[in-house]
Amino acid sequence: MDTDLIKLFDSDEAVVREVLARTLSGADDGELFIEHSQSETLSFDNGRLKGGSFNTDQGFGLRAVAGEAVGYAHAGDLSLSALKRAADAVGAVTRGYSGSYAAAPQRTNRRLYGDENPIGEPSFEAKVSLLAEIDAYLRAKDPKVRQVTASIAASWQVIDILRADGERMHDVRPMTRLNISVVVGEGDRQESGTYGVGGRRGFGDFVTADNWQRGADEALRQALVNLTAIDAPAGTMDVVLSSGWPGVMLHEAVGHGLEGDFNRKKTSAFAGLMGQTVAAKGVTVVDDGTIESRRGSLTIDDEGTPSGYNVLIDDGKLVGYMQDRQNARLMGMKPTGNGRRESYAHVPMPRMTNTYMLSGDKTPEEIVASVKKGIYAVSFGGGQVDITSGKFVFGCTEAYLIDNGKIGAPVKGAMLIGNGPDAMQRITMIGNDMKLDTGMGNCGKGGQWVPVGVGQPHLRMNEMTVGGTQA
Repeated sequence: MDTDLIKLFDSDEAVVREVLARTLSGADDGELFIEHSQSETLSFDNGRLKGGSFNTDQGFGLRAVAGEAVGYAHAGDLSLSALKRAADAVGAVTRGYSGSYAAAPQRTNRRLYGDENPIGEPSFEAKVSLLAEIDAYLRAKDPKVRQVTASIAASWQVIDILRADGERMHDVRPMTRLNISVVVGEGDRQESGTYGVGGRRGFGDFVTADNWQRGADEALRQALVNLTAIDAPAGTMDVVLSSGWPGVMLHEAVGHGLEGDFNRKKTSAFAGLMGQTVAAKGVTVVDDGTIESRRGSLTIDDEGTPSGYNVLIDDGKLVGYMQDRQNARLMGMKPTGNGRRESYAHVPMPRMTNTYMLSGDKTPEEIVASVKKGIYAVSFGGGQVDITSGKFVFGCTEAYLIDNGKIGAPVKGAMLIGNGPDAMQRITMIGNDMKLDTGMGNCGKGGQWVPVGVGQPHLRMNEMTVGGTQA
């Protein structure tokens, strides 16, 4: 299709721009966000194709910003009449208000991903065949396998952002993902393992036999490990976090607390701490939306600002927040390319892209060997965080005992409990092996979901509270 979305309106561009300019007269900021998106998901479960969906959606969101107030309206109808109705509603926020329209985002020539639609290749039949092959492969691999669930998903999003000053930004965003889950059992006991991979590109090598078999093997390995796991101990102990996906704890326990809106409103545990020590020395945390083809990366954010490499914590000190345009202006800071929205039906807000901790100088072996008794957490599942207090709880989906510096028996039911700012002070060793996750992260905030990336090196954290089933 033609990716010039303004042509989808039943009016010419000049008229659309006239309505936009009139609506945003007197506003501090705002834009017309136009979107066309396609998505497909296929799921294979219990030996057969269980679900399939294909969706196409398009619409616009119109926003006016006046100080701390935001007027927002959206419609799935790309018509002049719908735009005028939205303008009537949105314009209310600027009545009696006189602002100075903010300068447009700076432009770059950078592109972090291609614009090809991944939904058509491989074909529907080939995707179903792939899912069936994954199912058969895992069932043949081990007699303990009781259930296999595999899914493949792709999406293609086109956006146009029009501003009242005449500026126009455009982006085309592909996304693919493959997920595998396997349940193994022995007698009455059953355990599971999972693997996911994805990014902003076509399926490509994600679906080659070598790669999907490697992913299937990893899901099976995790499930079989959990099948032999003993009950986790509970208490205060030293914890080693593995590299990669365990960065989801950093994302939740620290990352959300460093988003601009929570700090402007002083509802974050990190509010008012700029320039102060908020983590152990050596801890450097960045949010980086500029990594090519990564799940959380963006050529431009949903306000048109190029994504950036933003240092948040530098050698233990708080040095930056993630900002959209509105919160940056109200806080006297610069936008950082973190203004994100789930779709045209949602207002943008400060959100993470790819958030990770930089490497230190210790090997993973050194870190594990330094712990006399503790827990080695390799992978996390769900977690809960209170942004205001910083308190968090995370469940481990793969974890082991550490006994005299050696990795011991796998454990089940381990929960990591703590407080984000406090936990960052408990880091005593940082590995030299920073790794990003495999491309499966989603982040929820304010009822909106966006794709993200996480990562970290191996870490040692002293005297953490671990919840388990053994006192």
